[in-house]
Amino acid sequence: MAVSYKRLWKLLIDRDMKKKDLQAAAGISPSSIAKLSKNENVSMDVLIKVCTALNVGFEDIMELVSDTIDEK
Repeated sequence: MAVSYKRLWKLLIDRDMKKKDLQAAAGISPSSIAKLSKNENVSMDVLIKVCTALNVGFEDIMELVSDTIDEK
């Protein structure tokens, strides 16, 4: 399974926020934003800061997706 942060980017669009705005509001580093953009793993601390800044739960910013493609 892999993690997708598409929900986070849709939420930012809905709230008219840019990644820089999220970085400032959550107090996270530019490298954390880069990892989120690439659907890479980030620490729970980063996820908690993002959720707290946006006042949402984990399920609102991320989802688990299958990392294999069924070839049926």
